Order: sequence, then C-alpha cells, then structure tokens
Amino acid sequence: MIVFPAIDLRHGRCVRLRQGRAEDETVYGDDPVAVAVRWVAGGAEWLHVVNLDGAFGEPARDSHHPINLQRLAEIRAAVPRTPIQFGGGVRSLADVEMALDLGATRVILGTVAVQNPDLVEEMIARSGPERIVIGIDARDGQVATHGWLRTSDTTAIALGRAMRSKGVGRIVYTDIARDGMLTGVNVDATAELALATGLQVIASGGVASLEDIVRLEARRSQATGGGLAGEIEGVIIGQALYTGAVSLPDAIRTARNPSEG
Repeated sequence: MIVFPAIDLRHGRCVRLRQGRAEDETVYGDDPVAVAVRWVAGGAEWLHVVNLDGAFGEPARDSHHPINLQRLAEIRAAVPRTPIQFGGGVRSLADVEMALDLGATRVILGTVAVQNPDLVEEMIARSGPERIVIGIDARDGQVATHGWLRTSDTTAIALGRAMRSKGVGRIVYTDIARDGMLTGVNVDATAELALATGLQVIASGGVASLEDIVRLEARRSQATGGGLAGEIEGVIIGQALYTGAVSLPDAIRTARNPSEG
C-alpha cells in the first residue's frame, strides 16, 4: 500500500480537525511547505493536500489566488518530484484545471460527484482518469458533502458504483466519525467498498497505530472479488503523524512489510 501523509490547509496554516468540525481545530504549523519537505524527507511517495477553506466554501483571502492555492504552488516548488493529491472545494472544470496548473498531480472531487455526476465524466474526458479521484466521505454509510456539513441520501457504495460507471478508477474513502479521532481506521467498510465497486480505494480517517496499516494490508487483496478489480490501494495518515503516535518511516516500512508491524 501507499502511505499518504496528510497536509490539511486552513487560512494558509497546517491544521487537523476532529470529525471535520471547523470549530475543533488544532494548528500544527504556520509553514505547510516545511511540513511537506519533512514528510518527503521521511520517505513519502505521495502527499495528500486538502484545502479546507475551499471545502467549507469560505471566501478567498487574496485577490489572485486563495492562500491555500498559493500554498499548493509553494509545496510543488519545494518538492518538485513528489506527486500531490489535492482536494477541497474543487467543483468545476476551472477548479480542476487551476489545481493541476498549480502543481497537483491528481485532483479529488467530492460534492460535485453527488450534485453533478455528468460533470465528473466531462472532467475525466478532459483530464484523464488518472488525474481525477473521487472523495467519498461518509457518516453512518451516507455520503456527506460541502465540507461534511450536509448529509445526502446517497450511500457510499451507491456513489462508488455510479462513479465507476462514469470512468472513475480511484476513490478516497473517509469515515467521518473516525477522522482525527485516533480510534482506528474503518477497515471493514473500506474493504466492502472496494469489493462492491471494483474501485481502487484509499482509506482515510482514524489511523491510530501501525496495527491499522497491518489490518488494511491483510484485507487489501481480499477486497478483490466478483470479477471486479477493487483493491485497498493506500492509506492517508494525519493526526497520528502530527502527534507522534506513528512515525512516517515506520508506517511506510509496515505498509511494505506488514509482518514487521
């Protein structure tokens, strides 16, 4: 599996939220670029960068680019060889193109996948399937949108299947109840989603220890079945890295050799 260290941006700073609540924020640094450099030095193969201001629909704080998009460009300049997965408030073709132009390797779509699935198909046709990822954020199995402020009537599995029919090959799946809580990743729901949809699934939310990585890896190949090519492809780690509960080199080593975890 691929380990994706998370860099969540709010007002230009590196933060972590508990269960996605804007009022429950911990600031881990005013220099997200330095954080990115640290994760790459620790062996990161990818970076997972989220524009929380965009996800919450908060107004831009700069006349040219919102500050978090400036941070994306700065991170790209600082670590030019490391691919970046970027999301948060990406809801139009122009948003996708801007994120790619500023340095994202691939872009995560969330709310737009629920509200306008045909637009997702158009984005894939224009940018290619490898550059578009769908973020499926679920609360009790139901998809949440608009920075997790609204809960839809769509289930995670139903949305995953709909997105696969549009040409999507990869999703990030977040169990909102576990995000930022250090209570353990929802391995069963992640594996079920991969099996039911045939998608490559990146697990997110709640990673607390190396044991979570071992458990995900144990279910990774089991998630394939029914003639579908679904698989648990990777895991995003945020809070556990920032608190020191998990070290990035250890996480990467465990993902490659689970028996050592």
